[in-house]
Amino acid sequence: MGLFTVLAAALAGWVFGAVWYMALSKPWIEASGVKLGSNGKPLGGALPFILSAIAMILVAGMMRHIFGMAGINAPGAGLTAGLGIGAFFITPWIMINNAYPGRPFKLTLIDGGYATFGCAIIGLVLTLL
Repeated sequence: MGLFTVLAAALAGWVFGAVWYMALSKPWIEASGVKLGSNGKPLGGALPFILSAIAMILVAGMMRHIFGMAGINAPGAGLTAGLGIGAFFITPWIMINNAYPGRPFKLTLIDGGYATFGCAIIGLVLTLL
């Protein structure tokens, strides 16, 4: 599990996020309250995409480290561990961040779903390559 594996896993998580949020764009925009430009697309330009790519590299890198320490090297174990990291580490934190400003719970479900399944994909890729 080297740098290539981390980058491949990060890319897989990032691509999954693109598909996830394209499929759920309308409910996500509604729940998040993100501002839209005159073209109907969220404002922000390329920066959110760049930051999300960096975030996926960080997540995949740390998951690689954890997997190495825990001896997780089989695809089923990687998928399950990734699912657990997303569901039990990241999603609760997203819920806290959404609860204090009173954002709709639907936003937590959308973003938490991405964290859960995205980490599962990252975990799977880390153990496949």
